[in-house]
Amino acid sequence: MWLSWKLFLFLSLTGCLSEYSEAVPGLPTSYAAILRLKSGSSSLPSFNSKNRPRLSSPSIGSVSSPAWRGAAQHYHSPTNLYHFSEASKRDESVDYGPVFVQEPGDVIFPTDSEEKKVFLNCQARGNPTPTYRWLRNGTEIDIESDYRYSLIEGSLMINNPSEMKDSGQYQCLTTNMFGSILSREAVLQFAYLGNFSGRTRSAVSVREGQGVVLMCSPPLHSPEIIYSWVFNEFPSFVTEDSRRFISQETGNLYISKVQTSDVGSYICLVKNTVTNARVLSPPTPLTLRNDGVMGEYEPKIEVHFPYTVTAARGTTVKMECFALGNPVPTISWKKVNGHNPSKARLRKSQAVLEIPNVQLEDAGMYECKAENSRGRNVFRGQLQVYTYPHWVEKLNDTQLDSGDQLRWECKATGKPRPTYQWLKNGVPLWPQNRIEMVNGVLVIHSVNVSDAGMYQCLAENKYGTIYASAELKILASAPTFPLNQMRKTIIITKGQEVLIECKPQASPKPTITWKKGDKAIRESKRITILPHGSLRILNASKSDEGRYSCQGVNVFGSAEIIASVSVKEPTRIELTPKKIELTVGESIVLSCKALHDSTLDVTFYWTLNGQPIDFEKEGGHFESIKAQASSADLMIRNILLMHAGRYGCRVQTTADTVSDETELLVRVPDVISGDMESAMAVELNPWVEYEFRVVATNKIGTGDPSTPSRVIRTNEAVPKTPPANVSGRSGRRHELVIAWEPVSEEFQNGQGFGYIVAFRPNGTRGWKEKMVTSSDASKFIYRDESVPPLTPFEVKVGVYNNKGDGPFSPIVVICSAEGEPTAAPIDVTATSLSVSEILVAWKHIKESLGRPQGFEVGYWKDMEQEEAAEKVKTEGNESSILLTGLEGNTLYHLTVRAYNAAGYGPPSTAVQAATKKSPPSQAPGNVMWIQEGSHVSLGWEPVKSLANESDVKGYKVLFRQEGQSNSQVIETQKTSAVVLLPDVGVYIIEVCAVSEGGDGTASPQIRVPSLAGGKVTSAQSTLHVLSTSSSSVTLILALMVPSASW
Repeated sequence: MWLSWKLFLFLSLTGCLSEYSEAVPGLPTSYAAILRLKSGSSSLPSFNSKNRPRLSSPSIGSVSSPAWRGAAQHYHSPTNLYHFSEASKRDESVDYGPVFVQEPGDVIFPTDSEEKKVFLNCQARGNPTPTYRWLRNGTEIDIESDYRYSLIEGSLMINNPSEMKDSGQYQCLTTNMFGSILSREAVLQFAYLGNFSGRTRSAVSVREGQGVVLMCSPPLHSPEIIYSWVFNEFPSFVTEDSRRFISQETGNLYISKVQTSDVGSYICLVKNTVTNARVLSPPTPLTLRNDGVMGEYEPKIEVHFPYTVTAARGTTVKMECFALGNPVPTISWKKVNGHNPSKARLRKSQAVLEIPNVQLEDAGMYECKAENSRGRNVFRGQLQVYTYPHWVEKLNDTQLDSGDQLRWECKATGKPRPTYQWLKNGVPLWPQNRIEMVNGVLVIHSVNVSDAGMYQCLAENKYGTIYASAELKILASAPTFPLNQMRKTIIITKGQEVLIECKPQASPKPTITWKKGDKAIRESKRITILPHGSLRILNASKSDEGRYSCQGVNVFGSAEIIASVSVKEPTRIELTPKKIELTVGESIVLSCKALHDSTLDVTFYWTLNGQPIDFEKEGGHFESIKAQASSADLMIRNILLMHAGRYGCRVQTTADTVSDETELLVRVPDVISGDMESAMAVELNPWVEYEFRVVATNKIGTGDPSTPSRVIRTNEAVPKTPPANVSGRSGRRHELVIAWEPVSEEFQNGQGFGYIVAFRPNGTRGWKEKMVTSSDASKFIYRDESVPPLTPFEVKVGVYNNKGDGPFSPIVVICSAEGEPTAAPIDVTATSLSVSEILVAWKHIKESLGRPQGFEVGYWKDMEQEEAAEKVKTEGNESSILLTGLEGNTLYHLTVRAYNAAGYGPPSTAVQAATKKSPPSQAPGNVMWIQEGSHVSLGWEPVKSLANESDVKGYKVLFRQEGQSNSQVIETQKTSAVVLLPDVGVYIIEVCAVSEGGDGTASPQIRVPSLAGGKVTSAQSTLHVLSTSSSSVTLILALMVPSASW
């Protein structure tokens, strides 16, 4: 029994853990050399990056941006997509160039932030582990010479950032021995809000009824600000209506018609959307002149959207229009040559036209009209909708032989149409003698080792740039053969085709030569060396026997395979008797004999009508008898009618397969006197075609049957067989649905066959009859709006043909349909469980009619229309369902409705739920363990979640015996754990992070042998390290063992 734990070991390891991550012995070694171009220069040219305005003062007509917060914020452009072989690039034994895991995003840093640090994230993976450099405005940053810069696992940290020194565009360049790739541009800008000028503002004096504009004149700021106005004293804010309007583009206050109540002091208040800082302007007094009241005048549009408004697809567009006038003008909007988008909304007494989720079809000319009794005024402007570049076709990692041609095509959509640029190892690639670049297509003729490296395709329009990357490997290896080709013995029979494979793996492509014995093979019409190197021999004969060798040669070496060919006589088969006719109850033996080469083994197979005979399931009627090695018999005892058919015998050897068949006829004895020349067949079905044969028999045996007679059809008659299984079916409200099994053709007894459906309400006397003329019909629907649901009917179904009416089926009672559900489910809830799962639950109001057979849940993403909803069904009285396979970190809308065979009920009110962020992609790193008998103490580095991943809540240690599938689990909040291995054997241990979005990526497996019950001593301690990084770290591991072991 384990006693109290005591501290056993306190171990600090400092240094590069890569020394512990030696190659595992016993794994196969690749003999192919992969040649790539290694980047040998650290210098980079200056990139002429395109500067896009981000801090300029906004013009009227804006596109809404995300909600700002007070801390430094990161905004990412559309995700860069990289296409690579996931399987190989997660295998740490495979070398590959760098691949971005995380790229830097745009950052807005508040100048008044207490945390004087800016982080620009960059993380890549590759083997060997990549290194990092950073560029600002196209020039490499000298991190060593400026103490303010630090690299933290690839990310750039700037201490005490300064707008003068640090604002600009940043890119991360990551490199390993196979090449370099360049990240997207990330913009660092600074958020601030200056103060208004302290100069006293002059009073504005107007007549009553006149319009006025009070200027805000905001201070210097970055980025956007929000405007509001204070009347007389804070916090009395100006209320906007049809007479008063505050432009969020100019900041000015517009009063279309001044009243005496407007007289007072006005203060402009501005708020920074990032820092939330606010400042107030000096007051502007508004007074009334005493020289009379302003008369009526036509509208004058004082503020309007630009002549050209540009917006990204999916954003919200806001266009302003406000006029001065007396009387107060009315504002109206329309899309010229079209209708206003149905989703468009009018805000601020129609002074703002808002179009959410703007799409390409919303583009066009828009008109704002201001109108009063004195006249009207109109302004028109163009809305242009653009889209960021989006990949349609990306690059694939490619490996080529030296001398091959490379052709890569990247294709993107966007408005305006994107242009393309190519980079190699982070440096622009230009057309040369062997290199062509046209419209996103890169062609390199006759590649060589200098072309190996990392390539990137950039698709760019005036609104954004996206990157795709791929690795080009130039292969060079001596020929090698797969094990299954190394040494073969091929056995065939005369006349067959021989195909000897010779497909060496090599780069460049090897030259193939064939020999038979010591002589080179000469090709002919019968003997051919195929384009891929294999040898084909047609119509083989004994002269083709022998030893064949194939040799592949290139500049790096050679390899050879050997094959032996033996040619045998073809196998022949004899199956007797050839044709048999037996009477029910008799027995027969079929004999199958194979004539074959004596050096070959043979196997016999029996079939009936092409299907293998199952000797175990045939009730003892069949028995396989093998008396000799070259023959087999099939015994058929007590023959039944079902045993008639084609019997086959198939003989298989290592060289060939042959088969033969015989036919067995089975008859029912019907003996008539030998001196008769005619007979009558009775009790046949009416209106059925028959054919007849006659067989003669005597004491000696039975002769062959006659040829079949001509086909004869019996006469028509009134049908005698009514339909079976008359029953009801579900239908819509006020319907009676009657179903039955159709009468087969052999019992219809004549032409013009159909059904008579008779029904009456239960308890009434008269029958209502309906004719169904189709002989294949199996259902009849009677609809009557006056019939209440679930009304019982007596029902019977009869038959008829041209000869008359036949019998009816027995009377059954069937109820009319209850109809589709009428009530929507209530109390619908949606609960997010993980990155891909949402639990939907509901309650259903019990109804006397329209009872549901199940429920249908519809769900769609926030940016999609309900018509595009995915649907999933439940059956029975289920009141919940788990939706799986959803996208992570996504808002979904969900509805539930009941259904039955009659149709669907109304949907519930839509509810919302958002899936969790993805679980951490990083596996616990640098796992260390020490084994003490049956106890294993584990330690690992903590997992850091990325910005788009769920936070780590703890860890799971999973362990199981080798060969078993079910794992035991230990959960912990720490980065260490002790595992007890109770049984003798080898255990497999993994560690993964646990998050709200699910379990993260597991660490590489650890294989630990357990010697349960062994004595625990300090001499048994061995430290093991499973390193997933070559970086220098310090690990501290405290191992606890029982005090009894001291």
